[in-house]
Amino acid sequence: MALTKMARSNQFLLPPHNYKLCFSTIPWYKPPPPPPPPRRREHDKEEPLLSLLSDAITTSNTNPLPLRKLLPSLTARDVINLINLNPDSLPSHSLLSFFHWLSSRPTFRHTLQSYLTMAHFLSSHQMFPQALSLLRLVVSRKGKGSAASVFASLLQTRGTHLHSDYVFHALINSYTDSGFLGDAVQCFRLLRKHGFRIPFQACGHLLDKMFMFNTPVVAWGFLLEILDSGFPPNVYNFNVLMHKMCKQGHIREAQAVFDEIENRGLNPTVVSFNTLINGYCKSGNLEEGFKLKADMEGRTMCPDLFTYSVLINGLCKEGRLDDAYGLFDEMCVKGLVPNDVIFTTLIDGQCKNENLDLALEMYQKMLGRGIKPDIVTYNTLINGLCKVGDMKEARKLVEEMNMRGFKPDKITYTTLIDGCCKEGDLESAIEIRKEMIKEEIALDNVAFTALISGFCREGRIIEAEKMLREMLKAGMKPDDATYTMLIDGFCKRGDVNIGFKLLKDMQGDGHVPSVVTYNVLMNGLCKQGQMKNANMLLNAMINVGVVPDDITYNTLLEGHCKHGNPDDFEKLWSEKGLVLDYASYNSLVSELNKSLKKRSKR
Repeated sequence: MALTKMARSNQFLLPPHNYKLCFSTIPWYKPPPPPPPPRRREHDKEEPLLSLLSDAITTSNTNPLPLRKLLPSLTARDVINLINLNPDSLPSHSLLSFFHWLSSRPTFRHTLQSYLTMAHFLSSHQMFPQALSLLRLVVSRKGKGSAASVFASLLQTRGTHLHSDYVFHALINSYTDSGFLGDAVQCFRLLRKHGFRIPFQACGHLLDKMFMFNTPVVAWGFLLEILDSGFPPNVYNFNVLMHKMCKQGHIREAQAVFDEIENRGLNPTVVSFNTLINGYCKSGNLEEGFKLKADMEGRTMCPDLFTYSVLINGLCKEGRLDDAYGLFDEMCVKGLVPNDVIFTTLIDGQCKNENLDLALEMYQKMLGRGIKPDIVTYNTLINGLCKVGDMKEARKLVEEMNMRGFKPDKITYTTLIDGCCKEGDLESAIEIRKEMIKEEIALDNVAFTALISGFCREGRIIEAEKMLREMLKAGMKPDDATYTMLIDGFCKRGDVNIGFKLLKDMQGDGHVPSVVTYNVLMNGLCKQGQMKNANMLLNAMINVGVVPDDITYNTLLEGHCKHGNPDDFEKLWSEKGLVLDYASYNSLVSELNKSLKKRSKR
């Protein structure tokens, strides 16, 4: 019998290299006991092909010729009938090996139905890994959006053998592991619709994947669905969801998840409370955080180190250092031993308020309790000292870091470079940069910007531009202020052309120059007496939508006073209706009078 059109066109083909035509090299099953005396088979009349096929499979190890002869006439429907009827009760491993062997034949094609029939057969014979493997192949071939059609075919191919619900478990897992989470959810909903037992283990696996890849709000909706179908609730799932929601700023949704814990007959744990407290504190709602702490204590649950750490951090961020220290004392009274995170949080709070004496005092308390500071603690203190200009003390801490076995990292070096540049100690900043290169630590935006700023302040504008080029080569984008600083530096030394080149580079880098950048260029042109170019720059500003300000016009007025035509000065002044302060007015009048006197002498 010729292959049917469906069998020829079907896409389900297993890799042919796994199976050979001769079965003698692949034992399918253990040899059966000696057969009973020959008897007439019931299926001889009804299914002669299946009987012949069964005999051919049985004798294929010693004589593959009968099976070869039958192959051209076999269809996927014959295979389905053999699996469902199995007239000679062939062992399940024999049928599976035959199924795979057929897959390797170039003239034979399995159908979706033959794959699903075999999956049912394997599942009913508790060959679960093999069933899962077949369903994974089906899902990979059918792809995304195929859940409805595959599920319908799975129902149609259940056959007459002993049913097993494992196939549904395996189908959900197959879609889940393939990343087709929407299809896996659809399978669950179809099972629920048809009244099948829900495979909770597969649903739990799907939920875990949704935690990883989906938005927590979507995962929350799915969790509610499976809970309503009888999925056993556990606090862990609620806590994971709250954590992810808080991380994304969905505090209201996280509160709903927290409230659902008790609705499902469970009790929130310390982790549940801490997760929500952390979410509220990070969103700036300390009041709700403290309400939850009071709720914990009302349930005779003891807030732990994490609870206090989160609340102290929230207070420090709001600058409420007295309240933070009060909470710190409360924690110590309750017998909780503060860790390095809590000490570092308090130190950082004092540093941000420029209370370096109190920050160093807290650092000494930390050491006195035998708590070892880490790199974060040192960087926090070094940053605080650099901000107040105490570079000497900052360097001492770097030495102490090294003594304790901590190597300065990128943050340490960048903080020191920025501090040195702000204090005008450019040579020390350059030395620190050399040390970074030696340690193979790349400069970041802050370090590059600090060095460029330092070079510009020292008038070393060529070195500043070289640093800018190095920054660009490293793949970093200077900000508007950095470009403007360099443009100003070149304009002040009379290199207005380079200033305009940098303006072009700035625009090419995706920046839209502000009025400040244009004012710097305007000042450079006016200082050189290039009033025609200055007027053109004014028009260019307006054309690109940058609105000139008082500084723009005052710079132009001063330029026209010194280098231009007094008539242009009067025209510009009258057109713009500028109101100057007294000092600026006197200065401009003086310059105008000088210009008029020179004009009258000609």
